[in-house]
Amino acid sequence: MSAQTRVVENVPKGIYVAGEWREARGGGSFAVEDPGAGRALCDVADGQAEDAAAALDAAVGVQPDWAATPPRERGEILRRAWQLMTDRVEDLALLMTLEMGKSLAESRTEVLYAAEFLRWFSEEAVRIEGRYAANPSGGSRLLTMKQPVGPCLLITPWNFPLAMGTRKIGPAVAAGCTMVVKPAQLTPLSMLALTGLLAEAGLPPGVLNVVPSSSAGKTVGPLMSDPRLRKVSFTGSTPVGKGLMEQAAENLLRVSMELGGNAPFLVFDDADLDEAVDGAVIAKMRNNGESCVAANRFHIAGAVAEEFAARLAERLGAMKVGHGAAEGTQVGPLIDGDQRDKVAELVDDAVDRGATVLTGGSAVEGDGYFFTPTVLADVPRSARILTEEVFGPVAPITTFGSEDEALALANGTEFGLVAYVYTQDLRRALRVAESLETGMVGLNTGLVSNAAAPFGGVKASGFGREGGVEGIEEYLSTKYVAVSIG
Repeated sequence: MSAQTRVVENVPKGIYVAGEWREARGGGSFAVEDPGAGRALCDVADGQAEDAAAALDAAVGVQPDWAATPPRERGEILRRAWQLMTDRVEDLALLMTLEMGKSLAESRTEVLYAAEFLRWFSEEAVRIEGRYAANPSGGSRLLTMKQPVGPCLLITPWNFPLAMGTRKIGPAVAAGCTMVVKPAQLTPLSMLALTGLLAEAGLPPGVLNVVPSSSAGKTVGPLMSDPRLRKVSFTGSTPVGKGLMEQAAENLLRVSMELGGNAPFLVFDDADLDEAVDGAVIAKMRNNGESCVAANRFHIAGAVAEEFAARLAERLGAMKVGHGAAEGTQVGPLIDGDQRDKVAELVDDAVDRGATVLTGGSAVEGDGYFFTPTVLADVPRSARILTEEVFGPVAPITTFGSEDEALALANGTEFGLVAYVYTQDLRRALRVAESLETGMVGLNTGLVSNAAAPFGGVKASGFGREGGVEGIEEYLSTKYVAVSIG
């Protein structure tokens, strides 16, 4: 049996409710595809509304006991899960590569990044604190305490199938919340593997319930109107997020939304170009460019734009494209044919409007959904690729003349997740960082993701923060108690 066959066969393929694996109501299933080969890997149970309702029943049923579980015990479960993930990095990475497409090197990095959220929140579980203070007017005391929000619905995306799971599950477990998880239809296997791993680490039945499904709306949509649900956390597109917000309003659910991005990458004329090109490769090509924090628009100072573009094109043009599990692959396939076609459409639009292709610019013929790493120079500001999230290995380059123009270009979008800035001028760095309308800034770095840092955006990129000391607050409610001492 090959390693690829083994890791797929070892993953449970069912619905996970109250600590048990079961078939979907009605026995239906859907196929999970390998985007690098364009063929099905396996079938997974296709959860229905009744399955989601049973999952919420289980979560509600154990919520009181789980909330009363000592924080140290909750933290130790997460710590054990972190150890299991790091011990099994190779199998988890191969599974992720097969269902999502990213290279094995990238998948290994994600497994370790995902595991780090479990370790981080294992330490935060015992640091949930309130306060005790004197009433300023005297005669009584002010007591505040933090308590779990309650049962949560967690909806994860396809592009980071492990990390987006642990970034939500970790703080929920630490805070004492129970959960129903809806993994992405395209990449459910990593979440199903994580579910089994958390059970092995000692997570009690009913705390985590997982319902894979081919239809999120029909499956978990009804949960949004159930008054027992108290929170929804979603990572995905802005249009879907807006729809969930409307549904959440019915019961005034607590909401966390990590939505779309359109990240600007600014390079000023005093930047270290070696560092800037290195950072551009990371910010653009991580996860094949299929990332909400991927650099989407490269705004480069006119004096250095030509050299920057040439050097970036040389780097991207030399990257090896292939199946993610193949040795030496640096750029895997896009997730499916629709995504590949969308990338091609945006590139063609830019070229039709006058952009110059420095490298790449086309889909790859054959099996799988590949697109060549691409650099476009002289992209006109009317091109759609500057306003739409490309979600692929394409770097469109435009120029600016002044700091004010650079900021206007960077902020000229409805999105505000992350921006990248390269400059060696400290005063400019601080001015620009403060002026950017984003939730995160990468200053002379192309990588901002860190379990110890708050991840999230502003404007149409959503609200709420995941990771850092801020991450657990999304799963806690503050209760105030007035204490008379007279």
